[in-house]
Amino acid sequence: MYQNEKSPLSAKTAAFAKRIIKMVKYMHREKDKSLATIYTQILRSGTSISANIGESQYAQSPADFITKLHISLKEANETRRWLNMLLDGDCLTEKQFESLDKDLGEIIAMLVSSLNTCKRNMSVVVK
Repeated sequence: MYQNEKSPLSAKTAAFAKRIIKMVKYMHREKDKSLATIYTQILRSGTSISANIGESQYAQSPADFITKLHISLKEANETRRWLNMLLDGDCLTEKQFESLDKDLGEIIAMLVSSLNTCKRNMSVVVK
């Protein structure tokens, strides 16, 4: 369906996943070990955004493509919640949080825009 591994959305989510991986590796090494469960959760949700974009590239149908984008959007929302918890728990500085949250906000905007376009295009085809 999507078949564009170099799309801005694909590139942005892959770069974000790499940032999350590096952040979690650092936290496991340098931060409170009792929060390892949270680190694992943000690792899963933060990398799942990109993984689902990758899966959408080989969607079986337009509906499957939209489903993968929706899953990515849900994972982005979950990641934002974990980032807020890490900020509130003094695991991230305000500067670190703002940088990650800015990237995440851009990803969310791109996902919402893509979903709106896909749904609009599907309604044109159905009519």
